[in-house]
Amino acid sequence: MAASTSDWPQWRGPERDGVSKERGLLKQWPKEGPKLLWQVNDIGDGYSTPVVVGTRIYLMSNNGMENEFVQALSTQDGKPIWTTRVGNVGNPKQNPPYAKARSTPTVDGNFIYALGSDGDLACLEAKSGKIRWQKNIRKEFGGQPGEWAYAESPLVDGDLVVVTPGGAEATMAAVNKKTGATIWKSAIPGGDTAGYASAIVVQGGGRKQYVQLLSKGIVGVDAKTGQFLWRYAEAAKGPAQYFTPVGREGYVYGGALGVGGGLIRLKPDGGGVAVEQVYFTRGLPNGIGGAVLVGENIYGTEAGQKLVAAEFATGKIKWQAETIGWASIAYADGHLYLHGINGDLALVEATPEGFHEKGRFTPPAQPKKKQAGQFPEGAFAYPVIANGRLYIRDLGTLWAYDIKASR
Repeated sequence: MAASTSDWPQWRGPERDGVSKERGLLKQWPKEGPKLLWQVNDIGDGYSTPVVVGTRIYLMSNNGMENEFVQALSTQDGKPIWTTRVGNVGNPKQNPPYAKARSTPTVDGNFIYALGSDGDLACLEAKSGKIRWQKNIRKEFGGQPGEWAYAESPLVDGDLVVVTPGGAEATMAAVNKKTGATIWKSAIPGGDTAGYASAIVVQGGGRKQYVQLLSKGIVGVDAKTGQFLWRYAEAAKGPAQYFTPVGREGYVYGGALGVGGGLIRLKPDGGGVAVEQVYFTRGLPNGIGGAVLVGENIYGTEAGQKLVAAEFATGKIKWQAETIGWASIAYADGHLYLHGINGDLALVEATPEGFHEKGRFTPPAQPKKKQAGQFPEGAFAYPVIANGRLYIRDLGTLWAYDIKASR
């Protein structure tokens, strides 16, 4: 099962950066939004973003606290093909009490790698859903997730599956993707608990690295050995660590939730890697919806819930604008796709020249949200662009829209 460039096989798309290479998509949305192809309302609970490969959609959900599962759906109509339980929901007494499936599966060839919120890491056959191997990273590695359990999406790189158990023994770890056997464990100084971001691959300072946001900052570890290389603590200034880092050519950008964003440069330092801060600026993209790097500019939402465009190299803000509030973000064919935590969708031109909104709407039959104290439940799943379609998940509902431009 070879993924095409129009598929969305893992967290934040083909290159794990929120960017799709698709072309020929709508440049403007009708008032009511693009054409709705189908909507299903019974996929189970959760915040997991779907992935799409060929004619199948894969995602994680849960029914109650003792059944967290991976499922395959048909892209034709959203109907289920198979469902496989992987474990329980993690930290069910978390506060605010929104214990649910959170991670996005990763499709690699004929296999799927999924991490349950309680630390159950599983390799499944994409065709049938049969489990090939499984282990619990909380038990096997002494893992320590944060308050809201595990939310990481596994990184598959070559023969490795890279995950973040958290804790002193194996803050990060790599296992063999065919067998689940441990390849290396990285005991990062400080023994950080796991955050809620996902690791990326970065080349910088003469080393191939896995870069991840943990409870005490962004860290880099050597891809071959897991050797700890560096830490950037500024990115942990916020109250929680959600922001998946953005890397390019030896530079890494990270967001401190509710505070700002910072850029670092990775430099060779003897046998290791040193970190040089280029900037840390308040008001830059830092929200739970991540950011995308398009050309020389980065886009995302910030603490005031505004959409921000800024120069990646300098942090200079080009513009900021009111849209649909805090939103998760993806990019395709010259445009930003925003899924607001309020459930709305918006299309915005990706240009540093100014804010140009090209449509917004509210998907029909929204699921009901909970309200626990001052923290309302939100629509946290990221937008997915695959094979001329936009897929949006919110709790137990999944919508599929046709976003191809007319020919």
